[in-house]
Amino acid sequence: MKVLLTGASGLLGHNVLRRLVDEGHEVVALVRRPDAVKLECGKWQAIVGELTDFDTLVSASAGCDALVNCAGVTDMSLLHYEDYLPVNRDLCLMLTKVMEVHGISTLVHVSTVNTIGNGTSGHPSDEQAPISAPFKGTFYAESKREGEKILLDYATSHPEGHVVVINPGYIIGPYDVKPSSGRMLLAAYRKPLMVATRGGKCFVPAVDVADAVAQALTHGENGHRYILTGKDGCLGMSELYALQSKTMGYRQRVLVLPNWLVLMAGRVGDLLRAVGLKSELSTKNVRQLLVREYYDNYHGLCDLAYHQTSIKQAITEFYQWRNTIKS
Repeated sequence: MKVLLTGASGLLGHNVLRRLVDEGHEVVALVRRPDAVKLECGKWQAIVGELTDFDTLVSASAGCDALVNCAGVTDMSLLHYEDYLPVNRDLCLMLTKVMEVHGISTLVHVSTVNTIGNGTSGHPSDEQAPISAPFKGTFYAESKREGEKILLDYATSHPEGHVVVINPGYIIGPYDVKPSSGRMLLAAYRKPLMVATRGGKCFVPAVDVADAVAQALTHGENGHRYILTGKDGCLGMSELYALQSKTMGYRQRVLVLPNWLVLMAGRVGDLLRAVGLKSELSTKNVRQLLVREYYDNYHGLCDLAYHQTSIKQAITEFYQWRNTIKS
């Protein structure tokens, strides 16, 4: 199958590209810079251009059988909702138009689990749960939710097609070039003392999500969303750091910050942002760090049959890859 991949230079995009190539797909990746993708170009075709340019998308996807969209703006420091929309929302609309131009019927889109209500330990959420606090009203989650709606509406009006939305938890793994989630791991690496919030996330290995994306090209139901979480379930931040220290062989004490202190830091960030200074700190953002996220990945496991690995393995692979690029 010939596939157009967007977002190939990101953490997930790298892993998806490798998975698709390993499975024998012919992959065309739309990138700004081919050297930003750490895989020999002989195994895939790079097309240089802006993914927000419709004509470029049409040209890059010529002859393709499917589209895979791993692109997304995740930067929590951006000041305005409009900063997220060109990639997280508008790209989705352009991809539907590209499908119309070329008669492509298959699209796999990667969103986020935070467009779905986060549930409780006793009642984890499934794909039908609407977005809820503390993610409702946040720039990233809301913009991704708008993008999902465009694609799900398109799937409804094209029942003969195959449009699948993937909703992964917090992705960890190798080829995190920026790094993105890797910053969280590196912040605690080999530090004798680390602080953490009371919240927790459903961490998921990047290789698992890449497997599910590849499976979704031919599996899953048109117009359906699929939650992807790791086999370890929800881990608190302190539990993640304890797992990392044990995995990587160092001792560390983790102090859990009181909620009031975290919220105070968020208010300081609000003031900075109010005067036009970029900051990842804001009341909306830090509230996400105070809750635990519980999701049910039953449908993803059944319909996509993706392989599950452990977060311990994802942490190990992240540092193995970091050591490789340093040597």
